[in-house]
Amino acid sequence: MVKYTIKRILQLVPVLLGVSIVVFLIMRVFSPDPAPVVLGQHASGEAMRAWRDAHGLNAPIIVQYFDFLKGAVTGNFGDSYYTNAPVMKEIASRFPATAELAVCAIIFASVLGIVLGAVSAVHKNTAVDHLSMVLALVGVSMPIFWLGILLIILFSGTWHVLPSTGRIQPMLMPVGGTGLYIWDTIAAGDWEALGDTLQHLILPTVALGMYSMAIITRMTRSSMLETLDQDYIRTARAKGLPNGRIIKHHALRNAMIPVTTVIGLQFGSLLGGAVLTETVFAWPGIGSYTVQCIQNSDFPVVQAVVFLIATIYVFINLIVDLIYAFLDPRIKYSKKEG
Repeated sequence: MVKYTIKRILQLVPVLLGVSIVVFLIMRVFSPDPAPVVLGQHASGEAMRAWRDAHGLNAPIIVQYFDFLKGAVTGNFGDSYYTNAPVMKEIASRFPATAELAVCAIIFASVLGIVLGAVSAVHKNTAVDHLSMVLALVGVSMPIFWLGILLIILFSGTWHVLPSTGRIQPMLMPVGGTGLYIWDTIAAGDWEALGDTLQHLILPTVALGMYSMAIITRMTRSSMLETLDQDYIRTARAKGLPNGRIIKHHALRNAMIPVTTVIGLQFGSLLGGAVLTETVFAWPGIGSYTVQCIQNSDFPVVQAVVFLIATIYVFINLIVDLIYAFLDPRIKYSKKEG
């Protein structure tokens, strides 16, 4: 297991290196010159050249890349072109909002997806099965931004039962803490603020988690159907074991192995794919912030966000692989297999 883990970590190096090259070239080749965006169109050519020199943009492209790579390795991505604050400080102030939303979305997607998928498999070709698959099809097909707008129109604009923007009412915002409002309000014992935080989370959580829920539902159903057709399930039924025990302790545990992979991949994608959701719901996370930085050609911020999200994504994949051994003791990471 240790040798396998080390080998997988080493395999991540070329992946992250490739990500760094792609994002760097995209920002340098396809993005507009940030100098007139930052200084204004009426700034003199001399002022723009001085600004580019100060930020290293007049250096050869290979020098700029290695400066970026050195900063990425040391965790120093430079300063934002607009706030002049360290990029990591800007990201750190917004990352808890995205992380909290992504965690809530994956919990919603996993719980509902596993339940619907398992029930569909157990009641194959019934009305329950058909209804679950229709819901999964809708979740896969419906664009996130459109679903978000529909939720706002219904629950906020028409029924006035849920807030449509932000994370919490300004007067209830927790002071200090981790930036994770659920945790901070519980730690402070502020139940009114906790309730308001949960209300603000409902709509963006559903909008962001619906696609992942659909994927998890379909994967769970497929895996459960395959597992329920195995000989050891028929043997358990022949021995007279209760059907509920067979489903819970025998079928679902083994069916969860491929589902775990999907959940891990979906969680990684939620962290990086919350851009549309955060934009629709005015959620103050790194997704909406990254959109602003792309529009303003704030190279250091965009490069740092993409690189960090890619790093989180590949490490989540590694963790998912290691969880296999816990879910199924038959899986061994021997030297020969690794």
